[in-house]
Amino acid sequence: MTTEGESGAPSAAAAYCIALSDVESAAERIAGLASRTPVLISTSIDLLCSSAAADDDDESSSNPLAVAPTSPANIQQQKQPQRSIFFKVEALQRTGSFKFRGALNATLALRERVLRQEAAAAADGASECKDINVVTHSSGNHAQAVALAARIASDLDNQEKKKVNATICMPRNAPIVKRKAVAGFGGEIIMVDNTNEAREEMADRIVEEREAHFIHPSEDPKVIAGQGTATLEMVEQVQDILRERASKQGNAASTTPPSSFDKPLDAVIIPVGGGGLASGNTIALRGLFGDKVKIILAEPKELDDAKRSREAGKLLGHHEGNRLNSVADGLKTTLGPNTWPIVRDLVDDIITVSEEDILRATKLIWERLKVCIEPSAGVGVAVALSDDFAEKYRIEDGIVNVGVILCGGNVDIIQTCKLMEQMGL
Repeated sequence: MTTEGESGAPSAAAAYCIALSDVESAAERIAGLASRTPVLISTSIDLLCSSAAADDDDESSSNPLAVAPTSPANIQQQKQPQRSIFFKVEALQRTGSFKFRGALNATLALRERVLRQEAAAAADGASECKDINVVTHSSGNHAQAVALAARIASDLDNQEKKKVNATICMPRNAPIVKRKAVAGFGGEIIMVDNTNEAREEMADRIVEEREAHFIHPSEDPKVIAGQGTATLEMVEQVQDILRERASKQGNAASTTPPSSFDKPLDAVIIPVGGGGLASGNTIALRGLFGDKVKIILAEPKELDDAKRSREAGKLLGHHEGNRLNSVADGLKTTLGPNTWPIVRDLVDDIITVSEEDILRATKLIWERLKVCIEPSAGVGVAVALSDDFAEKYRIEDGIVNVGVILCGGNVDIIQTCKLMEQMGL
């Protein structure tokens, strides 16, 4: 399956649903409408990651997450960190997660296509202008993203007004706060039973009855391309940070080689569930840097379908009987036919982490960055601080600058704090 506008893309991209050019087009399309989220840094977290990497050969050492990561003893082991972590904070994106990027790109691209079709029909004397209807199924972040994207597309200030109506099929157990958010953005909510089959059946019915366009949360190529725009921003932002560091240190004393400006990141850690974020940003990274950057996906051990799929060489779902009991509820979905080939072929590694480490990492970001991320975003942080990452991707092998995408911030703070307390955190 291919998308429009792939001219000039590497021939290798023909095997995948998008290419770098699609991500670049998405960036132009959503510019000024989606937020350019910040990249944040923390010396104390850099010291923790540097300590983990330096101690990876010491059998007596522990994962820094397991020994009070915010204690002075941990963050003062070194005067200067040897590894730098750059956090792309998608928790501060509109609607509170990266999902808005993909939903907005898909909705605006659809609007453009419909307007072109109507213009062509008008030229042939058969003009018929209708509202655009979009539909999706989601219990949370994607639901809010599509609802807001439809409202923005309807309100675009140009000569070609086009109403976009969003219908969201939500399970009856969807949190009330997320249902209120969808309604607040103008989306129509249709409640269905708490099964994937019920969601899909209702969405299919709406597509047929309303001539609606279905926007899949992770398999739609325009959604995938939109998610990849986070990397384009992050690369530019990290380049700016490195240049500023070099300027402050002075050219003679700078520890940042000029080549770092061209390839500012040695590795990038991305959470994976359905794979839209992972595959979109993987395509962007490979298109920009080829194999010069390591791409590591982060996954909860309780939701390890992506890791098992990669190890087996074929697409697998969750284990039969898996109750999906993970605090990282945003990563419960599985890879699909568009995202799987990208993960299979272009990702270097998938590292899984425990529920306790996810919560510890989430707490660490709350305390150090002062950003309220959701545990799904904490998965990537836990990987960055893990023994597995430290052992495989060593500082002495050139893995110094590491990007971590903090995918979202839609979290039930009270419930998450209760879980932290239960684990003694």
